[in-house]
Amino acid sequence: MKEIRIGPFAQLVAMLAFLGLVGGAVYTQLPENPPLPEGQGDVMHRTRIRVVEDALDANNTIARANRADFDRAGVAVVNLMSAPGAGKTSILERVVSSLSGVSVGVLEGDVQGSLDAERLAGLHVPVTQLNTDPGFGGECHLDANMVRSALEQLPLEQIDLLIIENVGNLVCPAEFSVGEDVRVMVSSVTEGEDKPLKYPLMFRTAELVLVNKVDLLPHLEFDLERFLYNLDQVNPGVERMLLSARTGEGTGALCEWLTRLPARVSGGEREEVAM
Repeated sequence: MKEIRIGPFAQLVAMLAFLGLVGGAVYTQLPENPPLPEGQGDVMHRTRIRVVEDALDANNTIARANRADFDRAGVAVVNLMSAPGAGKTSILERVVSSLSGVSVGVLEGDVQGSLDAERLAGLHVPVTQLNTDPGFGGECHLDANMVRSALEQLPLEQIDLLIIENVGNLVCPAEFSVGEDVRVMVSSVTEGEDKPLKYPLMFRTAELVLVNKVDLLPHLEFDLERFLYNLDQVNPGVERMLLSARTGEGTGALCEWLTRLPARVSGGEREEVAM
């Protein structure tokens, strides 16, 4: 198992350098609350919005470069996202060793630590750990430049399918493409049926939604029909699978879906992520 750590300032400078915008880092200490010229409040507001747009544009540029590298290597890429504790790693433990004829690698994203990567490494699949904890407390998502920093550590020539397990979060990961072919989102029944309505972008950008921990349904006041109705409100007709990582229920269908994915991608059947 290989480990990579990257802080937010370092990855921002690297992103700008990749785009040819900087050759090094130069910064000036500014006062905490500098006075604004009269009537300039709206300008500052627009400037802040523009900075966010530029950051996302820069990320998308690097994501396209990542995808080009994945395509050259003939690797299909899944961006696996969820809230913390929804069961991403447990699902991977169930499926990564059961994909007939498909070689799998995993890029494991976490703020800190390597517990999940160690669990997967025991299944004898190549796993690379990517931590975001250096710097200002750790990023709550992976972005394209973080993934790019890990490319040299990934055995792309030896695998058919790369699964990027993103940092557990229902907001930020949905905003940043990393160069994936498809997005798969895990939602557990312990989270409540309102999550598609509260975090619509996460559900809207997914090609497949996995409803995990269905073995707990008899013990919860979870309205599955209401959840699926809410899901269709934000992503009508999106493919969904009901499964339990603990018991294995429903994981066979996921194995089949993942097994078919490399052929789908190489044949040009790819979803463009709509933000």
